[in-house]
Amino acid sequence: MPAAAKPATLAKQLTLSASPEHARAGAARPSGEKFASALLGWFDVHGRKHLPWQQQITPYRVWISEIMLQQTQVATVIPYYERFMQRFPDVRALAAAPDDEVLHLWTGLGYYARARNLLKAARTIVAEHGGEFPETIDAVQALPGIGRSTAGAILAISESQRHPILDGNVKRVLTRCFGIEGFPGETAIERELWSIADACTPAQRVAHYTQAIMDLGATVCVRSRPLCAVCPMHELCVARREGMQAILPTPKPRKERPERTAYAAILQRADGAVLLERRPPVGIWGGLWTFPQFDERDAAVTWMERHTGESSLATRELPPYSHSFTHFDLTLQPLLVSKAREQLAIADAERYCWYDAKQPAKIGLAKPAVDLIRGLAERGE
Repeated sequence: MPAAAKPATLAKQLTLSASPEHARAGAARPSGEKFASALLGWFDVHGRKHLPWQQQITPYRVWISEIMLQQTQVATVIPYYERFMQRFPDVRALAAAPDDEVLHLWTGLGYYARARNLLKAARTIVAEHGGEFPETIDAVQALPGIGRSTAGAILAISESQRHPILDGNVKRVLTRCFGIEGFPGETAIERELWSIADACTPAQRVAHYTQAIMDLGATVCVRSRPLCAVCPMHELCVARREGMQAILPTPKPRKERPERTAYAAILQRADGAVLLERRPPVGIWGGLWTFPQFDERDAAVTWMERHTGESSLATRELPPYSHSFTHFDLTLQPLLVSKAREQLAIADAERYCWYDAKQPAKIGLAKPAVDLIRGLAERGE
């Protein structure tokens, strides 16, 4: 096992007591040592220690959990994680899996690029690391879908290597506790937060510390209405002392979100099966199956006529479906043709498939497909 990184220097710890460029003016800030001591004391009593990925800890198990937990709540992740680990207990099993099966098990978790990157990384680990999860921060960070914070968390929790982390929960804890103003996504602010994270990370009990700071952000120092009265940083936190909990972290500058409209072509056979199309491997819903989508209504209708061999189709508009992406909002207008004939629709089996919700195939479905198929069933279509 490689040597752990050197602990934070005394100079760095002392720096935390000063007032840096983006800190609240005149605010007394805690030292890294006091921060870590208070956090570990809290973790010993209140920390989460019985989550599935905290049992039989290996780099692989921690890696899967860290990816699933990105932008996803623990309660949501647990059943997905347990099913995933039962089917893919190690990296070789995952690397050998068909893409569709992995995406099928991921259906409902969202942010599907995570699943695609898991597959790419697993295959890289088998091809370039002999099936053993790499043990250096640089090698882990070089894997698809793994950034600096995730790499640090994996090695800290599974190998007790000393690496700071800075995910969304940790950013919120540090900006409040140390009174750091400015949007954390800005380069200068993020650089300063990494410095603070490094200074706070202890040389001992680094696995517990890493879990503790994530737990604190997830359960106590939450986004709205933080539980300051029971927080171990109650006496140390700049935001709590100055009543700044509601304004830290500084929100991202607002930009007007663009809105887009598209049309979903739903061909439904007499037996209830619907025709799905596999999305291209990159881009929105990459590699997932969903209803064919078009920018114009006429294009959707023309496509349905061509693939059923019929003209003047009786199409029905279903209620509009709304979905928000990171950078825009989409309104999807579903167009339904019931009792459609197969005709040429299934000629390209790699691109199209008939999906029967009563006997579902093990494929990855985009969220609109999941919701629209459920809606058809509820309406008795």
